[in-house]
This record gives sequence, structure tokens and C-alpha cells, in this order.
Amino acid sequence: MPKIDPETQALYDEINGMIQKFKDDQKAKADCTLADKCGDMSDVTKIRFNSKKILKGHINKVNSVHFAGDSRHCVTGSLDGKLIIWDTWTANKVQIIPLRSAWVMTVAFSPSGNFVACGGMDNACTVYDVNNRDASGVAKMVRELVGYEGFLSSCRFLDDGHLITGSGDMKICHWDLEKGVKTMDFNGHAGDIAGLSLSPDMQTYITGSVDKTAKLWDVREEGHKQMFFGHEMDVSSVCYHPNGMGFASCSEDQTARLYDLRSDQQIGQYEPPQKNTGFTSCALSTSGRYLMCGGIEGMVHSWDTMKQRHTGTLSGHENRITCISLCPNGMCLASTSWDQQVRLWL
Repeated sequence: MPKIDPETQALYDEINGMIQKFKDDQKAKADCTLADKCGDMSDVTKIRFNSKKILKGHINKVNSVHFAGDSRHCVTGSLDGKLIIWDTWTANKVQIIPLRSAWVMTVAFSPSGNFVACGGMDNACTVYDVNNRDASGVAKMVRELVGYEGFLSSCRFLDDGHLITGSGDMKICHWDLEKGVKTMDFNGHAGDIAGLSLSPDMQTYITGSVDKTAKLWDVREEGHKQMFFGHEMDVSSVCYHPNGMGFASCSEDQTARLYDLRSDQQIGQYEPPQKNTGFTSCALSTSGRYLMCGGIEGMVHSWDTMKQRHTGTLSGHENRITCISLCPNGMCLASTSWDQQVRLWL
């Protein structure tokens, strides 16, 4: 590492001192803990998902998965240079979309199920219309959104005409897909943006970053509304709580955390029993009672969010889990891994 000059070190120390002051102020106002208040609640059962189906078709690491709004179809992206749209009820492939770049890192299905988007190390976000085919018979590419100075790490549709992206150049971009133009483009974090999650009402969203923070944004504005600290390493994934009043995050610091927007601070922390794995992706059940995280050791861990107790693991993958996605009705969890498999847990 290059040597840090005294002036830069002084700035680092000042920033870290301010962050510590924020944490101390938050702690002083926390008059109780979630575990204390929920101590008399009945325990939830261990997680009951079983690996019912394995979706086979990719021939390289699978990096991302996302469900459509119908809770039936999902899209996966892999380093084999393919997007595959699956019917999770039958485990059949619906479409295979070849990509110009194999280095896909994120995928998104529009809530309507009409469009899919993907991006990665090609520094672009590509949008396909799954209902229209080109001359070769594959889904028609309708937009290629360029202008990024870093890899595309996350993208989500607000609706069929609008998309939000986060990227390795620390920027958040809002796109009008009908016109193919940016409506907003601004610096979101002090490091690569790693994850993005939309609120249930689609009016706000959360981002997580390698700067170890998560931020709350309004879809109509550029400035963040709240900033959350706690993780000691990169925030690898964020997930909005179904009630819209909080969110979960996970990190390779071997913890997942729960934040409350109203109290403006962390209210829960979750660790694996053996403290032997970091986490790459997180999801909350439709009730918000279960928090699930994909681990780098190849298992999905589950906790009771209220009592902060570990409620089991889902094992089956043979390598690092890269992404998990819960379908909107909460009945199916999909997970992707470096072992080239997509697993459905029902």
C-alpha cells in the first residue's frame, strides 16, 4: 500500500471520529434492545425449506437471480454468457438469451415480467423485451445503457419504463427506458455500490457499498435521506423489510444486521453459529420474521429476526453462494452459486 501522508491520515482520523460519535449518540438514545422487547415472544420453528428442484443449464459460475412479479418466473445470469429465464413451477427453461459480454454480475426482472436487464464488467446495462424476438429467435434487445466508468453491480426496475442502477464507479443512475436517457446521475457512496433494494411502495430504495455503509434514497431526489453504519467490511447486499420501515444487510464481516428507519439505527445483529463464513446476499421472508443469507461456504443461513436466534441452514450447494432471491409471494427461495447450479427451496 502507498504511504499515507499526515494530512490524509488526519482526515481519516477526523472522519472515523465523526462516525464513532454518531454511533455513540445512537447508542445513548437506544433505551432498549430488540432481543429484550421480544424475549417473551414464542419461538419460530426451524426453517422448513427443502431443495426441491435444481435448475441445470448454465456451464459456468452463476452470479445472480431475480424473480418476476408473478412469483413463477425467474432470470439467472452466468459467466457462461447466458441469461436463462426459468419457469420455476416446472423447472423448464423458457428462454435463453446470449449476451455480448460473459461477465454478467447482476440481473433484474421487471415486476410485470415483460423485461429483463443485466450488466457487469462490460460497464453497461442491457435491457431485453422477453415478449418480442429478433431475427435469430431470441429476446429482442431494446436498450443498451452505457456511460458507466465502472462495472454494473446492481439494477432494479421501478416499472417497465424506469430503471435504477448502482455501479463500481460509486454512482447511482436513474434511466427513462422509453427515451434511453438518464434522468439522474450522481455519486452515491465513497466506494463501489454493491447492492440495491426497492421499498414495497417503490418510492424509496436502499443501497449498500464497499464503504461499509448503507443509505436510504427517495426515487425523486439525488441526496440520501439517511446513512447507516455498523458493518466492519463491505456491505455486500441489502433487502428492504416487507413493512417498509426497515431493512436487512449482510457482509463478509460474518454478520447480517437489521436496521430501523424510524429510530435511524441498527436494532439487530445476526451471526452464524461457528462464525466461519461471510455473506454475499440476503433476503427477508414476507412476514419479516425470517432473515436468510447466502454464505461463502455454500450454505443459506436463517435467523429469527425478532429473537436474533439462528434457525437453521439450507445445504446443497458445493461452492460459494452468489445470490439468493425470494419470490414475491414468499413460497420459493432461489439460490445461485459458483457450482453452476440454481436451486429452488420450497
